[in-house]
Amino acid sequence: MYLAQIFWFSKAWRLSGPVRLPFKLLLRCLLGAAALILLATGIDPVFVRFLPVQGFTDWALAVSRAWLFASSLGLLAIVTVRLIAKLVTLLSSARGPKCGSTYGAIGRPDQGRRRFLRYGVFLAGSAPFLASAYGFASRLRFHVNEIEVPVAGLPPKLDGMRIAQISDIHIGDFMPFAQLRHAVEMTNRLHPDLTVITGDFISWKGDPLKDCISELSRLRAPMGVWGCNGNHEGYANAEHLSQVLFHRYGMRLLRSQNAVLERNGERLNLIGVDYQRQRYSSGTQPQMLAGIESLVRKDMPNILLSHNPNSFYRAAELGIELSLAGHTHGGQIQIDLAGDKLSPAVFYTKFVAGMYQLPFGKQKEYPSSPASGPFENKTVQPGKNKKPSAILYVNRGLGTIWIPVRLGVPPEITVFTLRRA
Repeated sequence: MYLAQIFWFSKAWRLSGPVRLPFKLLLRCLLGAAALILLATGIDPVFVRFLPVQGFTDWALAVSRAWLFASSLGLLAIVTVRLIAKLVTLLSSARGPKCGSTYGAIGRPDQGRRRFLRYGVFLAGSAPFLASAYGFASRLRFHVNEIEVPVAGLPPKLDGMRIAQISDIHIGDFMPFAQLRHAVEMTNRLHPDLTVITGDFISWKGDPLKDCISELSRLRAPMGVWGCNGNHEGYANAEHLSQVLFHRYGMRLLRSQNAVLERNGERLNLIGVDYQRQRYSSGTQPQMLAGIESLVRKDMPNILLSHNPNSFYRAAELGIELSLAGHTHGGQIQIDLAGDKLSPAVFYTKFVAGMYQLPFGKQKEYPSSPASGPFENKTVQPGKNKKPSAILYVNRGLGTIWIPVRLGVPPEITVFTLRRA
C-alpha cells in the first residue's frame, strides 16, 4: 500500500506541474490533504481510535480505505501488464525483428504495439478502481438467504421451525444506523420463531456498542433474541458489557451458557460461547469449546452459537447437531475463476461461507481436515440423509472490516427452516 501511494501521488504531482498558478497551488494542497487523510485512516484502527465514526468522517474513512485497496491492486495490475509486455518483447527480439518486436525492421518503434500496451496498462490500472466502486456501492445491499436445514434427532413438532441469523454488524466501521435499522426490519418481516446474532457488533474500542444493541432490541421473535460475542468484542474488552446491554434491552447473550427453549411442547437446547481463539500469544493451541461438555444435552437437539466457524470440529465431536457461525464475511472479496471460488478467507479457515457437514464423533484428522464443503439443499435434502451428521452454517455477515468493499460476497440475513434429518 505504501509503494502504491508513492506511485499514484507522484504521478498526480507531475501531472499538476504544467497547471498555471494559482490552480497549481490549489491542486497540490489538495494532494497534501488527501495524503494526510490516508495516513490518518490508515493508522486510526490500528493504534488508536481518534476519529468519529459517523457523518462526514465516516464517508471520508470509507472512501480512503477503498482507495487504499484499489490503488494497491491497480499498481499490481499495471506492474503485471508491464512485466508481461517486457517478456513478450524479449521473446520477440530473441526470434528476430521480422517476428515483430517493439521496433520495426528499420529500427523505428512499433507504434501499434506501444498503443496496445498503453491501452492495456490503462485498462489493468483502472479495473480495480471500478471494481472497488461497485463493491463499495453494493456492500449494504442485504440479501435474504432462505435455507432448509436437516437436523438430526429433530422432534416432529419442531419440524418447520424458523430461525433468523444475522452476524458481523461492525457498527463502528461503515455501517450506518439507518442501514442496521433496515436490516432489523428485513429480519422481522421474515417472521422467525427465534432470532440469533453471532457476534462482532462493533469493530474497535470506542465504537457505539450501546447504540448498536439498542437497535438490535427492535428484533422480534416469539422464542426471543439471543446472541454470542465475537472476536472484536474481545479486542475492545466489551464482552461483559455486551451481555449486560443485551439483558437491559430484553435479550440474552450466552457466554459458555445454555438455555432450553420450547415450541409446540418440544424443547431444544441453545448454547452460546465467546470467541474461540485458535492460538494464544505464546503459540500454544487451546482446545475449542473447552468446558461446555456439561451444556450439551442428549435428550434434545443442540444449537451452538459460536462466532468462529473453526469450532465446528469440536462441536461435531461433542454431538452438537447444528452450529451457527460468522467471522469470515465470506472473505469480503470472492473471485470465480473457471468454477473455482477464490477468497482470502481460505487462508484461515476451511469454512468460508454457507453450509457444511461433518460426521458426529472425533474427527480423524482433527483439527486440520476440511469439511465436505458447502452444499446446496439439492445435495443434502431434508429427510433423505442416509446417515445423520453435524451441520454448520457460516453467515457472510452484514458489515465490513478495514476495507468497505464487498465483491462477489453480498451481506446476508439468513433464515433457516429446520427439517427432520
